[in-house]
Amino acid sequence: MEIAAVIFAIGVGALILAGYFVPPLAALQSLFLSWAVILAGAAAVVGVFNLVLVHANRISNHEKGRGYSTILLISLLATFLFGLAMGPAHPLMQDAINAIVVPIESSLMALLAVSLLYASVRFLQRRADSMGIVFLVTAAVILLASATLPFGQSAFLNDFLRPWMQHVLALGGARGLLIGIGLGTLTTGLRVLLGANRPYRT
Repeated sequence: MEIAAVIFAIGVGALILAGYFVPPLAALQSLFLSWAVILAGAAAVVGVFNLVLVHANRISNHEKGRGYSTILLISLLATFLFGLAMGPAHPLMQDAINAIVVPIESSLMALLAVSLLYASVRFLQRRADSMGIVFLVTAAVILLASATLPFGQSAFLNDFLRPWMQHVLALGGARGLLIGIGLGTLTTGLRVLLGANRPYRT
């Protein structure tokens, strides 16, 4: 049974890969990709139901943090009902996203930046080396170039340092991350096609 699963996975992966180079296989490739999108949507629905069950059990068992679970379930249900009744493009839904989701995302990103700076300081306390110093200086400069300063803005920050940080360092780092993700995805896909990795195995 396991050998059949390996053969099936390798065959489907090879057909999808060949669809980019062999035009007659493009229709079959599109069909398989459509099935994958449907399965991914079904997996997301299953994940939502699992989330509801986990937090419902936490509330029923009177576990610690059940208040947060209650808020989560009420928010989930309210968002689902409003989105189902009005649609995701309704102005009220867009206002809710802009008033709730966007500020939360911004707060999490700000917390991540401060946490990285704090982690770099703690790292230097344990082991002071050149890479730790580079990391600390980079995090401090990025915060200095991105945040609104309490003592006002300067022409050097606004006209030179901030654009340079955003368009040179940040963009270069983002491209490096995307290249690394692409190479990692390619390597993982090849290992699945060759049968070395078997994420579908139960």
